Amino acid sequence: MSDRRLQVFHAVAKHGSFTRAAEHLHMTQPAVTFQIKQLEDHLNARLLERGHGKISLTPTGELVLAYAEKILDLSEELDSRVAELAGELAGKLDIGCIPTIAGYWLPPILERFKRQYPRVLPRVTLGNARHIEEGIANREMDIGFIEFSSDNPGIEPRATTREELVAICSPDHPVARLKQVTARELASHPFIDRDPGSGLRQATNDFFKNGAVADSEITVCAEFGSLSAVKHFVAAGMGCAITSKRASRVDVEEGRMVAIPLEPRTFTTMQMILPRDKFRSRLISTFADFVCDEIARITEEEAAR
Repeated sequence: MSDRRLQVFHAVAKHGSFTRAAEHLHMTQPAVTFQIKQLEDHLNARLLERGHGKISLTPTGELVLAYAEKILDLSEELDSRVAELAGELAGKLDIGCIPTIAGYWLPPILERFKRQYPRVLPRVTLGNARHIEEGIANREMDIGFIEFSSDNPGIEPRATTREELVAICSPDHPVARLKQVTARELASHPFIDRDPGSGLRQATNDFFKNGAVADSEITVCAEFGSLSAVKHFVAAGMGCAITSKRASRVDVEEGRMVAIPLEPRTFTTMQMILPRDKFRSRLISTFADFVCDEIARITEEEAAR
């Protein structure tokens, strides 16, 4: 219900880029530029300074951004309250998620939620854990799923569960014969790592550090921002990697790779996060509570196996 020009301006100011704002809003860049010009013409003031590949706010732009955030929050609250009065749960739900969780935890949760609330439209943005954490803290997303415990003061952590980590390799790799693998043993083979900013990358670094293995002793042969790419190259015999037991389960069952427990056993945290002081619509609160219940149910079922 809010002015589209304010929505576009808010996105450009937050992303610091017309291109990234266009991607976030699912618009073309010329359309974003047109909306900004329309707003500047309406206010008869320059809101953005463009130069040297960077965008910065003018003093007037800073003022307009502050009001835009208030107006957009109130508009969101109004839409939610009207829907609540009509007795229905509907609207868009912006979810930020790391690829690992998007591939294994999120689909069954969203499927069950959509079955119960068919008029809700989830919009899922994938990124590494740091990107999702920043998106939640900046109120660009409603709910996020990351693979480490966030201590950001602008974030409220909710549902938390642990994922066991394992080493993965091709079936004919020397590590495949081990019953468990230490950091020292893993470091003696080519290693495929995740991208910087990934929670799994941090967990991997901690595993080697706790095993007294220096960075210089690890033979990193490749880094990938995608878990599917990591698994593809592992299955091809390029090297070993570390991932969650859940993420490797199907590949192991189908014989594409082998999962070896780490020694000592190592876990990473999966956490749902929300903006700490953002207005909570009934939709966001309901989904957050639903996720907490689902994670508890799934964890109990797996423990009983």
